[in-house]
Amino acid sequence: MIRLTNFSIDAPRWDQNTFVGRLKHFFNITDPRTVLVSEHELDRAKALVESCRAGLVPPGTSQKQLFYAKKLYDSAFHPDSGEKMNLIGRMSFQVPGGMAITGFMLQFYRSVPAVVFWQWVNQSFNALVNYTNRNAACPISLTQIGVAYVSATSTALVTAVGLNLYTKRAPPLVARWVPFAAVAAANCVNIPMMRQQELINGIMVTDEKDRELGYSRVAAAKGITQVVVSRIVMAAPGMVLLPILMERLEKLSFMKRIQVLHAPLQVMLAGGFLLFMVPVACSLFPQRWYQPRSFSLPENPSPDLSSEYPRGCRHLLERPCLSLGTWSS
Repeated sequence: MIRLTNFSIDAPRWDQNTFVGRLKHFFNITDPRTVLVSEHELDRAKALVESCRAGLVPPGTSQKQLFYAKKLYDSAFHPDSGEKMNLIGRMSFQVPGGMAITGFMLQFYRSVPAVVFWQWVNQSFNALVNYTNRNAACPISLTQIGVAYVSATSTALVTAVGLNLYTKRAPPLVARWVPFAAVAAANCVNIPMMRQQELINGIMVTDEKDRELGYSRVAAAKGITQVVVSRIVMAAPGMVLLPILMERLEKLSFMKRIQVLHAPLQVMLAGGFLLFMVPVACSLFPQRWYQPRSFSLPENPSPDLSSEYPRGCRHLLERPCLSLGTWSS
């Protein structure tokens, strides 16, 4: 083993205070190719990351190998607990999983049974992602998970079926946008319900030295709101622009002859949108941010620490990000 002195594997490779820096970071760790990596290789990557954290790595290990190991580690292991996440719940699975569900939701939007089935599949997928990337510091019971799942699924179904019936006489393109409305509405219910413990108890607020100051419900509300916005933005381009594209394509004579390929085509196009929108949506907001003292002090700050700070000092807030911070974005 060799000892490292000036290398920190947990230090960000790109500036996380800028959108471009965050975008590079999330393009790296949401790479869908990592879902094909074997369990053995993931375990080796974790062992190498932990060795590097301890300051020891095998002789001959290059920095490039360390960065790749960290990429695999971040893509497959929970940032709080260090436990390996289930494959479907990983953010690197958002493209292959999301493209199939999104494509079929957009293709089979006419019949009520198909709408019900694909909205149920989508909410089941979202619930698993949210649970997998939950904040490990704020545990949630099986009852709360069940309530969140049923609430989000019911919201999606009521929205989708209601709008589907309402738009029977509307232009075809309007009906194609119903799945997006249902997804957006469900996200507004699913995420707050799945992370309700953070809203009830707050999330930890720290200072620049990472000293814990207490729990803040205001910070939790802001962070969860950003998660909701990010998830909706993630879905919006594909579910809004793709129907316009398909509406035009389906009028072409050669497309009318290959109707059986319309669904696979929508799936592939949805994957193209998600390939870019997953990292873009995760990059919208920083994983950590600074706020003035008046905002960031928790409702019940630690008296031993809060008295040390003069008015106007800046405290660090950790937010429950998309599936990758305490998510996860």
